[in-house]
Amino acid sequence: MINLLIVDDDAMVAELNRIYISQIPGFSCCGTAATLRQAREMINDPAQDIDLILLDVYLQQDNGLDLLPMLRTTHSPIDVIVISSASDAATIQKSMHYGVVDYLIKPFQFSRFEEALTNWREKKNLMRSHQYYEQADVDRLMHGGASVAADTRRLPKGLTQQTLRTLCQWIDQHPTTEFSTDELANAVNISRVSCRKYLLWLAQINILFTSVHYGLTGRPVYHYRLQAEHHELLKQYCQ
Repeated sequence: MINLLIVDDDAMVAELNRIYISQIPGFSCCGTAATLRQAREMINDPAQDIDLILLDVYLQQDNGLDLLPMLRTTHSPIDVIVISSASDAATIQKSMHYGVVDYLIKPFQFSRFEEALTNWREKKNLMRSHQYYEQADVDRLMHGGASVAADTRRLPKGLTQQTLRTLCQWIDQHPTTEFSTDELANAVNISRVSCRKYLLWLAQINILFTSVHYGLTGRPVYHYRLQAEHHELLKQYCQ
């Protein structure tokens, strides 16, 4: 199990990220910290086994980026993904200078969050499995895998053009409607499990925007809606 530490002083955001983590097999949240002091204490605690940190920049008492030089000077093996509303060049450049492995600007979609974690895991596995590297392996480490959006016409294994066409035609007919997996599955008469696979892929290539809602039971319900700027791309799958 890969253990993640969330450093964020917003309890609701931290809980949402914890829920996101729980949705990705192989990852677990081992704790949260609202200040850099708490984060340092957890990092330095030998009982804590932290592999990856999700780090906010704007903390009430601190600047999250101040944690990065400490990790570098102590030669810590812990990697960092910055998750912040900070989008200015100076902050992003400083984060890259200290070697963060990814940078997510709030608000972001779950698919982008999942991509950040799974890409990091693939790189770590590649690093651990080789004593020497081919150029292709180095390229994957340095530049990552090919973007999912690079070939949006190629469907993942298990998805079919016919079912995708049916789903996209319904979405095309309801361009401003926000819907859940159950609602769309019932509308086009397919299973919820199958429907969710298509929705996750459409969100992954940025055709759909994902949001999380909480019901009476406290369990998250994912809602989707078409991103207007990608309506023309959606229409390609309606044909």
